[in-house]
Amino acid sequence: MPFYQPNELPRLMVAPNGARKIKKDHPEVPLTIRETVDVAKNCFEAGAGAIHLHVRNEKGEHVLDAGLYKEALNELEHQVPKMHIQVTTEAVGKYSPEEMRKLAYDVTPPGTSIGTAELIPSRNPTEEDIKLYKYLTEAGTKIQHILYNPKDVDLLVNLLNKAEIPIEGAWCLFVIGHYTGKISYPEKISEFLKVMKNNNVNLDWSICAFAKEEMSCLEKAIKLGGKIRVGFENSLYMPNGEIAPNNHSKILAVNEIFKLS
Repeated sequence: MPFYQPNELPRLMVAPNGARKIKKDHPEVPLTIRETVDVAKNCFEAGAGAIHLHVRNEKGEHVLDAGLYKEALNELEHQVPKMHIQVTTEAVGKYSPEEMRKLAYDVTPPGTSIGTAELIPSRNPTEEDIKLYKYLTEAGTKIQHILYNPKDVDLLVNLLNKAEIPIEGAWCLFVIGHYTGKISYPEKISEFLKVMKNNNVNLDWSICAFAKEEMSCLEKAIKLGGKIRVGFENSLYMPNGEIAPNNHSKILAVNEIFKLS
């Protein structure tokens, strides 16, 4: 079973479904809360210390629905009490910054991921953005800041400075590549780290990468002292290049390679 300190980003997080994949993509993509809970239990046993949680509506569509998230949180906290649960506020080109903020306020989860550039498309943090970050921090919600490109590190530093929230050790996810199939280059990780160094900050960072290039990016991240997020949201491939039978087989294989738990 995984072990991690409460204030440290887990070394291995599972993202079992994301916002886009459906049963047509893979029959083991969890769409219901029941399916997601079962996947979480199996992935925790396989070594995942956290789950990046998306909920879907009856049509299988990604939704920012506070009621569904609260139901999922209740089940997960009961079934896998030692697993860190991270609720996503991902916009997917569908939700506005106002709707992202509303979900975070309505749920106030133990953990949440926020795409910094999605929340602040102007790249100039507003009072509402600062208020949200202060609220979540004071409520004890662990925020993982999703950074889609190296310049987002600058945006994050600006935001946390304005919110008077400590930057040291802030949880981040460097997104290497894109779900549409743009190649995930391992070298991209160093670009994020360079901007981090230029800002003189030490972030608690992990990466996610996509498709067949995922493994080379994971290897690079581990060598550079980072952590990783894997699962069907990002890639269906096992380390040997075959299609994974399910999420927990992928977690188990990755965990065995990198000895993350």
